[in-house]
Amino acid sequence: MFGIGGSEIFFIIIIALMLFGSKNIPDIARTLGKGFAQLRHATNEIKNEITKSAEENGLGDLKEMNPLNDLKDINPINDIKESLNPLNDIDLTSDVQKEIDQAKEDIEQMTGPIKRQR
Repeated sequence: MFGIGGSEIFFIIIIALMLFGSKNIPDIARTLGKGFAQLRHATNEIKNEITKSAEENGLGDLKEMNPLNDLKDINPINDIKESLNPLNDIDLTSDVQKEIDQAKEDIEQMTGPIKRQR
C-alpha cells in the first residue's frame, strides 16, 4: 500500500495515538471521512454539470467521443522507423566479412601467411 510496510503503519498509528490521544482519534477519523465524502460529492456534481453542458451544446455522449478511436488502425511510428532506418538497405554481414578479409590481408602482408600451429 503506497510502499508502506506493516511496521511503518504500526509506527504511524502509535505516533497518532501519542499526539492526539485515544479519545480524539475517532473524532478525527469521522471528520476526515466526512471531508472525503464532501469532496467526492463535489467532484460528482462538477462531472454531472460538465456532462449536462456538453449535451446542451450538442456534443452528445462524451463517452462515445474518444478521438483515439479513429487512430487505432494508424501506426505511423513503425512506418517512420522503417523508412528512416539506414540499416534496411545495407547488408551488414557482407560489410563485416569484407572488413575481416581486409584485416587478414593486411596481417598477411606484414607477417606472411597465417598458419595454424598444431
